[in-house]
Amino acid sequence: MSKNICFIDGLEGILKYREIDINQLVELPYDAISYLLIQGELPADQELAEYSARLHGEREINREVMDVIRMCKLDIDAMEALRTIVSFISQFDPDLDDSSPEGNMRKAIRLIAKIPTIVAAYYRVANGKDPVPPDASLSHGANFLYMLKGRKPSELEAEVMEKDFILSAEHELNASTFSSRVTASTLSDLYSAVVSGLCTLKGPLHGGARAEVMTMLEEIGNPGNAEKYVLEKIGNRDKIMGFGHRVYKTYDPRGTIFKQLSRQLAEAKGDMHWYDTAEAIENTVVRELVEKKGKPIYPNVDFYSGVIYKYMDIPPQLATAIFAIGRVSGWIAHCFDQYEKKKIIRPRAFMLDEC
Repeated sequence: MSKNICFIDGLEGILKYREIDINQLVELPYDAISYLLIQGELPADQELAEYSARLHGEREINREVMDVIRMCKLDIDAMEALRTIVSFISQFDPDLDDSSPEGNMRKAIRLIAKIPTIVAAYYRVANGKDPVPPDASLSHGANFLYMLKGRKPSELEAEVMEKDFILSAEHELNASTFSSRVTASTLSDLYSAVVSGLCTLKGPLHGGARAEVMTMLEEIGNPGNAEKYVLEKIGNRDKIMGFGHRVYKTYDPRGTIFKQLSRQLAEAKGDMHWYDTAEAIENTVVRELVEKKGKPIYPNVDFYSGVIYKYMDIPPQLATAIFAIGRVSGWIAHCFDQYEKKKIIRPRAFMLDEC
């Protein structure tokens, strides 16, 4: 059942995938989490090895796909290129019209494997660089950073990227997951359902906050400017990016992990600037809105992940597309669940008043 894919307790700050707490899952490789979400249970060692081998073997994209990537405008957000390319690559999938569980699983593996390659290739082409072929010996996170930067990442960078994908992988019936399920409910193909998710995630009210956190950090500049910035935002009743959540009424458990990771990166690089700036923002928001006004507005998944991207020199234009790299496994898990139901999702118009 769909409710077993993910569980959230917004009052207690609990997040579970398939009934396993996120704090346990974040210590595993992304491939294991992807398998868990789609298959419903953690893989045994041999199952994980076989699943990883299949994923790593499907990372390459063909010449026709590279030609389309080069045809994209070079100054657009990566999400715009990604949705186009994912739709395009469906033409080359021999299982496109095979809706059997086995056919859908083969498509799922190709999507999970190729989306990081597409994002990295687009970024490099847009910046006048040659794409870097994937390295089948590297983990999901390490391989993406390698393709993005043209060098193998440090052990800490690879670990942080892997955890980023895990923390982004699933979050119940958010807008993009729901749109993917609606498409799957018509028995449309898996590529169409994933494109629906991408199009929904692109919206700034859903997937765009991480990039805006990065922009905010640049605007503030240093820890000493944080309090004034936040007070002005509160005084003008403006939204402070990276704070608050529709479900969590306490600290987002993903935000807690991202905060720890951002501090580790800051300390490893010997540069606390962005971390200290973010913490100064958080302290002011908590003091003014939580302690003084009793509003449950804490850092969410986007806030300290934006700090991480600053330390890893990932540009804001890639932030949402990188989120999609992690989330695609969750979308697929929900699509598979919906395919089993064989029942179309058809809300009534009067329900829109509640949105």
